[in-house]
Amino acid sequence: MRLPLLTLTAIATLFVAADASAQTYDPRYPVCMHVYTLGGRGGGGDYYDCSFTSIPQCRATASGRAASCDVNPYYAFDEPPPPPRRRHKKPH
Repeated sequence: MRLPLLTLTAIATLFVAADASAQTYDPRYPVCMHVYTLGGRGGGGDYYDCSFTSIPQCRATASGRAASCDVNPYYAFDEPPPPPRRRHKKPH
């Protein structure tokens, strides 16, 4: 009885560990937005969006949301920043 119980415990542990994401921060961008989300039945969550080249750009996107902007701790400061994203103009 002990062996099946230990086997089931080990399998359950592996499944729980497999859900973790390997990389939270994108090291190519200097600023990350930490977004807080509401979940069903009282369970909330959060995620990081590391796609910003400046704090003001991040704050403009975070405005009105449950989010905060921080310097990316994994950003490689010796490398040049990525080129700015081009915005597509909407036809009138």
